[in-house]
Amino acid sequence: MIDSEYFERSEFACKCGCGFATVDVELLNVLTKVRMHFDSPVIINSGCRCEQHNRNIGGADGSKHKLGIAADIVVKGVSSVGVHAFINFNVGNKYGLGSYNTFTHIDVRPDKARW
Repeated sequence: MIDSEYFERSEFACKCGCGFATVDVELLNVLTKVRMHFDSPVIINSGCRCEQHNRNIGGADGSKHKLGIAADIVVKGVSSVGVHAFINFNVGNKYGLGSYNTFTHIDVRPDKARW
């Protein structure tokens, strides 16, 4: 169990079923702010990834998902562009943030990366 009214640890679990289900507290805090701002559920499309699953889906070798500090998310009723803009405006010069057609990537790396 994680200390969150909006998320369950199982939502972050590796999709291969290996049991890897780490939830970084800083990531959880960012996602909670997103949830509260939009007042809409945040769906975790991809959270943790074990090495094998990351390789199987074509993930990057340096994927932050493998460290349990990243999530690919969809906010119900909000465009990925809107989610990206909100997070970008609120996190300053840190974190990895990517906007895709159908989801937004957020990771809590200490430096700033945008795509």
